Amino acid sequence: MVEPYIVLLIGFGALVLLTAWLPMVLKEAPLSLPILCVIIGAAIFASPFDISVPNLATNLPVAERFTELVVIISLMGAALKIDRKIGWRSWMMTWRLLGLAMPVTIFVLAVLGQAMLGLGIATALLLAASLAPTDPVLASDIQVGPPKTGKEDEARFALTSEAGLNDGLAFPFIMCAIALAQAGQTGEPWLLRWFGVEVIWRLSVGVGVGVCLGYLLGWLVFRLPNRAKLSRTGDGFVALGITVSVYGVTEALHGYGFVSVFVAGLALRASERNHDYHQTLHDFAEQLERILMMVALVIFGGLLWSGGIFDALTWTAAGYALLAIFVVRPIAGWISLWRTNCPTTERAVISFFGIRGLGTIYYLAYALPKGPFEETELVWSAACLTVLISIFLHGATVTPVMRMIDRRNKTGVASAEARKLTSPQ
Repeated sequence: MVEPYIVLLIGFGALVLLTAWLPMVLKEAPLSLPILCVIIGAAIFASPFDISVPNLATNLPVAERFTELVVIISLMGAALKIDRKIGWRSWMMTWRLLGLAMPVTIFVLAVLGQAMLGLGIATALLLAASLAPTDPVLASDIQVGPPKTGKEDEARFALTSEAGLNDGLAFPFIMCAIALAQAGQTGEPWLLRWFGVEVIWRLSVGVGVGVCLGYLLGWLVFRLPNRAKLSRTGDGFVALGITVSVYGVTEALHGYGFVSVFVAGLALRASERNHDYHQTLHDFAEQLERILMMVALVIFGGLLWSGGIFDALTWTAAGYALLAIFVVRPIAGWISLWRTNCPTTERAVISFFGIRGLGTIYYLAYALPKGPFEETELVWSAACLTVLISIFLHGATVTPVMRMIDRRNKTGVASAEARKLTSPQ
């Protein structure tokens, strides 16, 4: 009988190879890498080999730290992709998605959590805030292309920038849910402290540290005398060092590390916008993210198969998940982009692709041990079903939808050029 360790070793090696091979195979197919990872995970843990599925409820610290690592690496990769300079007008769709779509989504999902699932206000808010952000990990297929490739249409840019910032901006709502749950037990006032610390201080620290360290690291990478600057090494793993350093410093100062990592990536890119080393950093971050994502989703597939994650699932919880994916986010996104210059088709695409993923798992693993939340098994079941639906729905539709967007953009460019050539001088 082959030892389970050897089976896992073989499986991990095969997974790494698939990380490189599958994106090429799936490039034109209506499938995505996350879909296959979940299927592979379910198949592995359904096999006759004695491979036990970790219990999510008793391994929350492990789940929290692992998903945290995947998310911050994804945030750095997303920031390094963005060619567009940050600005009020040029990022208007991003600000609308963050300032309107996400709060509306959280409010509606919290109300539905109370009405449909019978959750208390704190637990309903926690579930809603965990499901609201667009996931930067699983949204990689709808993001802008690598640095300086020109693949930055409005839909891709909006979804990339939204995913980069809203994971961090959801944190004040998560902390509000924790404060509500704790106050319900202790009776202590919480609102002023939450607003002062969790909103003002931690957001300010996240943005401030991200800007300062991003430009400082940009100077170390690009501006030092020729023999000393980091870009001369040509090593992509510098991206990992930058990511974890920025995240660690921000968390040590009690700021929001997710915000800081993305902002630092933008600042690093702005410090020397057109340097070829950005491509090297991006490529390493993307490869590392892909490997970690595949491991996480294989385990997620195993949990779905035999981890008991759906034991508490009810028909109303399933209805909640469907409403979150098909109704709440699309309508909130559509309303938030009202009266912008975004074409109707791209507006619909942005509204539809509010992907849920590993960020949801991270938030729940982070918050649930910190407060007396009720119906935690039901919360996990509803959240994981929402993530599963998103993986399959958005994964199956992303390739044909983005091809349609690309065709429309090419047609529009060709028509504009034709009009320019035929117009009187």
